[in-house]
Amino acid sequence: MQDLRFYFKIGWEHIIAWEAKDHWLFILALTAIYLIENWKQVLILVTAFTIGHSLTLALSVFDIVRVNSDWVEFLIPCTIVATALFNFFQKDFKPRSLRLNYFLALFFGLIHGLGFANAIRFMMAKGDSIGWNLFGFNIGLEAGQIVVVTFILIISYLLVNLAGLKRKWWVWALSLVAIIIAFKMAWERFPALLS
Repeated sequence: MQDLRFYFKIGWEHIIAWEAKDHWLFILALTAIYLIENWKQVLILVTAFTIGHSLTLALSVFDIVRVNSDWVEFLIPCTIVATALFNFFQKDFKPRSLRLNYFLALFFGLIHGLGFANAIRFMMAKGDSIGWNLFGFNIGLEAGQIVVVTFILIISYLLVNLAGLKRKWWVWALSLVAIIIAFKMAWERFPALLS
């Protein structure tokens, strides 16, 4: 039980810590198009992301998949840019037209999971219950994401629902912020081709 709490805390901090700004930005870009009344769809989205993240973490911990970490660190902000750009092409914000977001969350979760894979591989000793530890980590990750998403949805409720800000402007503003910051991150992380 102590290990479960330990890995829950690591998963929680993986999302909540200041160093997790790439995850915040991805969640921001992913959820920018939703309002508080869409909370069920948002919960499915973050769970799809966690599933993708968990899958590559597990494959990496069991040493089935290994990817150059420089390229993964570069691809993570690229996923943010792609998700935020997708928001600009939405004609309406009805759940039916946003089904592609579930795929984006799952697929890009695979890439984000690779970003933490090397660190967690070294944390988990061979004798540990890896499955149980990964479960604890993923529950912590999911809980952290729900907190971040709740914060975003509350702010959107205050600005869009109560203050009357046009939804399109809200979506575009959040998406533009995500694109600018993520593009800068991608630029800084671009791996040397010969290394």
